[in-house]
Amino acid sequence: MNRPGLPRPRASLWAWLRPGLGIRRWLLVVFVGELGVVLALALLLREAYRDVEVEGPLQGVLYVITLQFVPYIVRGAVLATLGATLFLLGSMRVIQVLMAPLRPGDADTPLVEVIYQKRFLARGPRIVAIGGGTGLSTLLRGLKEHTSNLTAVVTVADDGGSSGKLREQLGVPAVGDIRNCIVALADAEPLMGRLLQYRFPGDEVPEGLSGHAIGNLLIAALTAVEGGDFEEGVRQMNRVLAVRGQVLPVSPTPITLHARLTDGGLVDGQSSIARSTGIERVWITPDGVRASDDAVRAIGEADLIVVGPGSLYTSILPSLLVPEIRGAIVGSSALRVYVCNVATQQGETAGYDLAAHVDALAAHGASELLDIVLANNRLDAGPPDVWHGEPVRLRWPPDSLADGALAPRLVLDDVVAAVDAHHHDSARLAAALMRLVDRESRSRRRASGVARSA
Repeated sequence: MNRPGLPRPRASLWAWLRPGLGIRRWLLVVFVGELGVVLALALLLREAYRDVEVEGPLQGVLYVITLQFVPYIVRGAVLATLGATLFLLGSMRVIQVLMAPLRPGDADTPLVEVIYQKRFLARGPRIVAIGGGTGLSTLLRGLKEHTSNLTAVVTVADDGGSSGKLREQLGVPAVGDIRNCIVALADAEPLMGRLLQYRFPGDEVPEGLSGHAIGNLLIAALTAVEGGDFEEGVRQMNRVLAVRGQVLPVSPTPITLHARLTDGGLVDGQSSIARSTGIERVWITPDGVRASDDAVRAIGEADLIVVGPGSLYTSILPSLLVPEIRGAIVGSSALRVYVCNVATQQGETAGYDLAAHVDALAAHGASELLDIVLANNRLDAGPPDVWHGEPVRLRWPPDSLADGALAPRLVLDDVVAAVDAHHHDSARLAAALMRLVDRESRSRRRASGVARSA
């Protein structure tokens, strides 16, 4: 199984000696130790051979075993080749036997590749992705091939569907977006992912189960098992499914989203706001809602913070409006990137171009949280079968920054799915973000070098 962005070692004996596995150094230690033992035995045999007289048939056998009929150089080469072959083969088999119980369910993936992937990903940058909906899970599927130091901070403002029912009946924050992100990052069997996403059909089950996704029920159950601690319930869900990184709720408290429209009307609830047009401003209640401590800590330690993609008013802004999350982003030294949607959404962003998206963030004081805006520059991708939007047009700069305010830097790249102009391509988007991280790292190293030389 080859993964985009990840060098794939050959599934051979020599693949175990590739840089990055951390095996060569310990094989060398083992080899030096065995060499010492062999030299000691050789000295003992040499002394015994000199002092003990061997006659008769046994002398002939000893003559053949010790290869006395060939020159010393040939003897050494033969024994060295045989010893090295047995040493490498035995070492590889020992590793395979020890690691076999720890392998994932994908038995077709060579063990050396499994180890190499995990070590390669463990050295990746620390990335925090903030948002929700389909956009965030798409992003995570791409990023998990580049790093395992990945944290998804997910909105909990959803009030529709299965999440809304569980929120009303059990008082837990919205779990649907959290479930999708956990599935996206899970290293569990594909069947487990399909199981978590399975939704009970309304006409075939009792009314209490109708419309619920298995994953939503499992998170709610784990929360109950942990004594009502929603954060701990989500942590346990991460562990159960061997999530590559971690998925965190933006807050352990259910959040309610409110909106004021340009005509002065007020709309309450994420699902209703998503269908509204002419949104002027959104806010959340309760006031001063507490952020997840793990989320604040992850933002403070990040190398890259990615905001979006996702529904502008109903997935992205609800997380940025949590005071502690906003404060952590402001105080972070990480590169902060806003990924603009590739297409408009029927309702909340109908008719929006690139500048309008950034203007909406600026209207909520969020544009100051950004260093870079990443937008798609391929506008000819094939539309989906059901198309209610249009490609986001590239108008720049935003009106909100025309008064001389410091604008985030605009970066354009081809990040759209070639056959679905409504969604990002996860691999392309992740690759574009990794290029930004690499360029930023080189730039900071050069600046550090200039400062030291000065």
